[in-house]
Amino acid sequence: MLTFVLWLLLFVLCWPLALLALVLYPIVWLLLLPFRIVGIAVGGVLHLVWSIVTLPATLLRGRRAVA
Repeated sequence: MLTFVLWLLLFVLCWPLALLALVLYPIVWLLLLPFRIVGIAVGGVLHLVWSIVTLPATLLRGRRAVA
């Protein structure tokens, strides 16, 4: 909601810049999408490695670990 209000304020102050931002936003979002996917994948791999490293301690503890 705050983003929309800020965009309306920009539209009132400088409408060409606001329209340019409205057109460029989806393009920038599409360009940054691969980086988000890589970030999710790297986070998953790091979580898997951490789980493998801490598996012996979890098994020796004998109780269920809360993630």
